[in-house]
Amino acid sequence: MGGPDNHFAQTPKPPYVAVIFTSLRTKADNDGYQAMADEMDRLAAGQPGYLGLESARDGEGFGLTISYWRDEQSAKAWKTNARHLAAQKRGRAVWYKAYHVRIATVGRDYASS
Repeated sequence: MGGPDNHFAQTPKPPYVAVIFTSLRTKADNDGYQAMADEMDRLAAGQPGYLGLESARDGEGFGLTISYWRDEQSAKAWKTNARHLAAQKRGRAVWYKAYHVRIATVGRDYASS
């Protein structure tokens, strides 16, 4: 999913859509959480319009995941995927104390060489 060092998504020339998911985890069911996260990564990668993913979590339970999509329609289709909806429901009930989702259109990007 990542780029040359397996951390950065390889995105095309803008514009494209970024879905920014920030969360604060509970301490509940870490194994179940990780299994679902891995499944969602694989499932998202197979969706039309998927461009990549970047994710990090600190030791205090704060996490940031950004998924990149060709366009808003692709991002909306992922949001309504049946298995993803089940994961969202489980997340609200068990895994997250709080979360926030932001949708943005990337107008420009650049990187170090």
